[in-house]
Amino acid sequence: MINGIRLKVCGLTSLVDAEMADRAGADYLGFVLYPKSPRHLTLAGFRALAPRLPDRKKVAVVVDPTTAELAEIAAAGFDFVQVHFPHDLPPAAVAAWAGAAGSGRLWLAPRLPPEADVPPALLPLAKTFLFDAFHADKFGGTGRAADWTKFRRHREAHPDKTWILAGGLNPDNIAVALQATGARLVDVNSGVEAAPGIKDQVRLTALVAQLAGLRITD
Repeated sequence: MINGIRLKVCGLTSLVDAEMADRAGADYLGFVLYPKSPRHLTLAGFRALAPRLPDRKKVAVVVDPTTAELAEIAAAGFDFVQVHFPHDLPPAAVAAWAGAAGSGRLWLAPRLPPEADVPPALLPLAKTFLFDAFHADKFGGTGRAADWTKFRRHREAHPDKTWILAGGLNPDNIAVALQATGARLVDVNSGVEAAPGIKDQVRLTALVAQLAGLRITD
């Protein structure tokens, strides 16, 4: 935790970058198992890395998995599973993920069009929700900023949940984003990269410095 803010560094593809995130003070290390992502890491690749990874919480990032896929991923050494999916997916399908992931380990990341909020039926199914930028054809990783106003509204309406802010966060906008949203857990990816899947130590260090220097008012 940095100045009261928890940090997830996502899109990790190598031990070098995982160790860089650890040194920077990341609370969570994120690994994208979605094959269409430019930061894709296979489950076998994660298993090979796992024995040498720093002692930080590990998060698998997946898109609309089957319950069997999710159960296999959850059993591979991850502490949490972050699932991206269309916001109008039937709640019963999401409830099945909760069972497959295990109690308290499911992070939900519904893809929310501009006019949509998190469906009320999803709220009882997880303790943690992630907001990313909306894209009609992609599930995260776009480098765009999320809807900060919508994030704050959800966080204030449901303080019993953990709300993660993602979407285009970088050293230049992280301070403004936190003041605008009140977020206390942030997910950074493309904003601290030299190229997709390759983290940039200078940018990550600069972002952490911004977090450390924040004067938290909310």
